[in-house]
Amino acid sequence: MVVEKVMKRDGRIVPFDESRIRWAIQRAMWEVGVRDDELLDRIVKDVINRINELYDGEVPHIENIQDIVELELMRNGLFEVAKAYILYRKKKAEIREEKRKILNKEKLDEIDKRFSINALRVLTSRYLIRNEEGKVIESPKELFERVATLAAIPDLLYDERVFSKEGGYTQDLKKVEYYLQNFEEFAGVYSIGRFRLNKYHFERMISLYKELAEKGKMKVSIDEFLGMLEHGEFEKYEEVVEEYFNLMVNQVFMPNTPALINSGRPLGMLSACFVVPIEDDMESIMKAAHDVAIIQKMGGGTGINFSKLRPEGDLVGTTTGAASGPVSFMHLIDAVSDVIKQGGVRRGANMGILEVWHPDIEKFIHAKEQNVGTNVLSNFNISVGLWRDFWEALKEGKKYPLINPRTGKKVKEIDPKSLFEELAYMAWAKADPGVVFFDVINKRNVLEPAKGEKIRATNPCGEEPLYDYESCNLASINLAKFVKYDDEGKPYFDWDEYAKVIMKVAKYLDNAIDVNKFPLPEIDYYTKLTRRIGVGMMGLADALFKLGIPYNSKEGYDFMRKATEYLTFYAYRYSVEAAKQRGPFPLYKLSKYPEGELPIEGYYHKEIWNLPWDDLVEEIKEYGVRNAMVTTCPPTGSVSMIADTSSGIEPIFALVYKKSVTVGEFYYVDPVFEAELKKRGLYTDELLQRISDNYGSVQGLEEIPEDMQRIFVTAMDIHWLDHLLAQASIQLWLTDSASKTINMPNDATVEDVKAAYLLAHALGCKGVTVYRDGSLSVQVYSVEGEKKKRAPVKPSEYAKRILKEIVESESWLKKFVNVEAIIDGTNGKGMPTFSLSNHKGTLNPTKSGVDERKIKELLGIAYCPVCYEHGGEVVELRMESGCATCPKCGWSKCVIS
Repeated sequence: MVVEKVMKRDGRIVPFDESRIRWAIQRAMWEVGVRDDELLDRIVKDVINRINELYDGEVPHIENIQDIVELELMRNGLFEVAKAYILYRKKKAEIREEKRKILNKEKLDEIDKRFSINALRVLTSRYLIRNEEGKVIESPKELFERVATLAAIPDLLYDERVFSKEGGYTQDLKKVEYYLQNFEEFAGVYSIGRFRLNKYHFERMISLYKELAEKGKMKVSIDEFLGMLEHGEFEKYEEVVEEYFNLMVNQVFMPNTPALINSGRPLGMLSACFVVPIEDDMESIMKAAHDVAIIQKMGGGTGINFSKLRPEGDLVGTTTGAASGPVSFMHLIDAVSDVIKQGGVRRGANMGILEVWHPDIEKFIHAKEQNVGTNVLSNFNISVGLWRDFWEALKEGKKYPLINPRTGKKVKEIDPKSLFEELAYMAWAKADPGVVFFDVINKRNVLEPAKGEKIRATNPCGEEPLYDYESCNLASINLAKFVKYDDEGKPYFDWDEYAKVIMKVAKYLDNAIDVNKFPLPEIDYYTKLTRRIGVGMMGLADALFKLGIPYNSKEGYDFMRKATEYLTFYAYRYSVEAAKQRGPFPLYKLSKYPEGELPIEGYYHKEIWNLPWDDLVEEIKEYGVRNAMVTTCPPTGSVSMIADTSSGIEPIFALVYKKSVTVGEFYYVDPVFEAELKKRGLYTDELLQRISDNYGSVQGLEEIPEDMQRIFVTAMDIHWLDHLLAQASIQLWLTDSASKTINMPNDATVEDVKAAYLLAHALGCKGVTVYRDGSLSVQVYSVEGEKKKRAPVKPSEYAKRILKEIVESESWLKKFVNVEAIIDGTNGKGMPTFSLSNHKGTLNPTKSGVDERKIKELLGIAYCPVCYEHGGEVVELRMESGCATCPKCGWSKCVIS
């Protein structure tokens, strides 16, 4: 009889899967350079026949099957393949043992096995619940169940038997208050199918019932609703929980960090970032400090525009003294963030913005000038807010007025060119400030008539322009999971499946708003007025690797545009359907949506459409839309590590790099790159060493075929102009913005930074963060010995063409952008620039004689605080998606990732 079942190591009986045997044998054959499909077919057939012969329909153990594979390989004389297979088994056994240690478990379940060691380390260090002794008491499976269960709760309350979109119902809320006061008594009492509601799930469910009942939208009393739940009348929603659960454990999407940590737990806050207002009076300033403290105590980040504060030296009427200015109050907020410490693991994350017209703009630009190992404003990213009038003054060479926000009167005029050069110089020297283009942000702002003002702030990483007291609720879809292979083994992207998942993730985020426990009542109110969601992407670099498309190519940018167009179109598709059933966001009628406007630039360029946008807009005009904004691209730091994929929309930082663990050192290799090396018979430890010593890049290595060098590019293999094109390609179809770093080599010039800012604005980016390698002044290098010079990087042919087209169409840019010099790599070379000569003694903790105080001072700035505090290891942070991120444990300065 044919064997149909197999026993796994944890005792589960599962269907026998021949493809798993084929894949394991194929891997072993590839390891020794054997590529013979006929031979593979024959060996697999022999193995299957032997299994059926020995077990005759009984259930073999997985170890017995693997023993048979070894014997059949040797019986066929494939001793080298058998050796590779034995080593493969040994490695898998070692991995299982390491996973057991990480999770402190005797047996791994089916979910534990799906995640890499790296992913499990990240989950254990930051996400899984611990008891008072610090011991992990939750498994990954339980984590994703509590997240998925919470996300399905709104479906019960929007069920047509319970919910009325039109309203008009009155319910007695006394019993509701009883349940809210005694929610701890209801842990595990109710369930959605097999998924039990813990006490925090129950509390969020009752809170949502109360909110909807107060609006007259609940058809049934709270006890009737709970009775329906108890009698299984909502059993169909078990499928919703299962769906979210499976999407997460299969690493197809991940919510942002706060949602993974806080779903079904006491804090209950699922949002990452918020914008806090600050007015020009002491009460407002102290209220802002209070709000920041409350938000960051709960693990959130804040964005603040300080432009309403009067300039330094201005009159203070109550005391007839002099004002201290916006920068001084930034130090106040910075001190608050320092004190909070966010659990001792993550520094407070703030975005401080000052608009270019403010009299203190020069002080602001230089606010972090002394940030050479002194942690000046270490809890702040800072950005200058630019408006169209500044660009016009720069273009026409006219003086630019600085305005006192208290009086509205001109204080003085400045040379915009000089200010622009100062701004570029500080970004070049210190990686701060960045720039936010408020004219671009507000160009398609459909909420301006509803809000009565323009957007003037962003979250800490800059990808979410927000009004006061709004929040961003984010999740990211793993693009690499949609690369499939046809019968001939050729890769393709499954656009249909991608579209389905986008709609599911949009629904997850919409539901999250309803069960979110916001840190302040103002945030609860203003967030629900617009119901912003941010469906995002990660795994872009890995997807392109699998598809064989270079990141820095026309094909790469075309893919980015299409992927983002789908992202926004199908997020809107969900949002329209939700508006039909649940109602549009409250400010919909006051917005520009009823006029057929959309907050995306791509919509206004019909020649590039891939999807029927006109039909969608007609539906929005007829039914409304549930969410005012639907897409963004946040940093994904540790979230992408959990998903075992590349970070956000960034190219990969290094294909190979050395990692230190308690038992020694090993090489971390990008999984897609590793598979390709093995497929081609190129994988050796010696080659990994060479790639690691080459900054994790394969460029210029003769052992690596030319086509692989073209496809497998890293962040520093890509010219800064191509980084800009990637951001602009994605921005074209986002409702909000994208968090991306424009990486520049150490020898980039101030002229390069100026050109990057001008071109980013011309390309339609909403802001830009430039990071010149080494500009933190305290950088550890991953290769032994002195820092060796990287090979110069040139723009792609496509980027050269776009550069020429932009400068030809905007002729005034020729005064600032030297096209030929950018192309040949001489832009600004030979011009006098700032020197770091007085800081030649760059810290390198891999050498002896490390100044321990300096390292501690720079934790969270240049080095990972978690790796240092938990194991004494000094790990250099990397700049990804505008965020300092640890490549080992996933710690990030950004609260989202």
